[in-house]
Amino acid sequence: MIEVKNLTKNYGKVEAVRNVSFSVGKDQVLGFLGPNGAGKTTIMKILTGYHFPSGGTALIDGIPVDEDPVEVKKRIGYLPENVPLYGDLTVDEYLAFIAEARLIPSGERAATINNCLEACGLSAYRSRRIETLSKGYRQRAGLAQAILHDPAILILDEPTNGLDPNQIIEIRSLIRELGRRKTVILSSHILQEIEAICSQVLIINEGKIAAQGTPEEIAGTMKGGDTWELTLKVADAAAPAGTESIKGKLPHLDEGIASVSAAALEDGTVQVSFFIPEGGTTTAAGERIFDWAVSNGLKILGMSRKKISLEDIFVSLTSEEHSGTAAAQRHAGRGK
Repeated sequence: MIEVKNLTKNYGKVEAVRNVSFSVGKDQVLGFLGPNGAGKTTIMKILTGYHFPSGGTALIDGIPVDEDPVEVKKRIGYLPENVPLYGDLTVDEYLAFIAEARLIPSGERAATINNCLEACGLSAYRSRRIETLSKGYRQRAGLAQAILHDPAILILDEPTNGLDPNQIIEIRSLIRELGRRKTVILSSHILQEIEAICSQVLIINEGKIAAQGTPEEIAGTMKGGDTWELTLKVADAAAPAGTESIKGKLPHLDEGIASVSAAALEDGTVQVSFFIPEGGTTTAAGERIFDWAVSNGLKILGMSRKKISLEDIFVSLTSEEHSGTAAAQRHAGRGK
């Protein structure tokens, strides 16, 4: 559906996008994740034909966006960060205007608008002027214009920006539903957004790809692992003394447990962390850790496995990029 090869975009001397390559297949939801100014919106504007690349190619259904942008726009529904709405129109009037602009045959417009209103949960608001709608429902109207012509591809730039928590849940649910039958590219700098909606992730920083693939694939390319964390109750009245007593009982390290540390918490308990390196058997290590605590007569108040998160990955990769390392060379799914 979408194929991007060695894409670059310059604004004068500023290189906003640098040698970006990726592909998105049918019925996939790809998340662009990156800090503000990373180049996400620029890539989206190139894909939708509103900007032309300075170098490289972007193909939509095999059509180069810089050679036939009108044909590309027929295949894409686009929701920019600032939704193009006309507040003095009703929802019905606005969608009728979009239907005419999209060249939907006049005999099909009423049914098309009805279906779109229902899909976006706007049927009860069709006669309301857009300026009277809440921001969440204005965002729904923006999505409605993006899907009105039933495009196979949706490109959504920061679709939940500025919404309250309830509105965010509603919009995310709607996007997930659309993603079951359309190819979706979603831009966000919010980690939870990407995790909640997207099956594939592309982390962008300073115009370059820092990593791409599923969160699991990206985590697999990093030097990392999992951590078992135990919260223990100790007999010692003072937490520091309790910590020292536990340190004296810590197990010997082996190939399954790379490091261990203990720290006193403010409530008088002690937290012990066991790091299991990449490739280690985390479940088996957890069983050994549990047995160690029981055999030493330690009371376990809590035990949890902390896996490397998308937030950990994002912070690591973008921090490395800023310090000038070659994190951009680490791509999960490289060569796919």
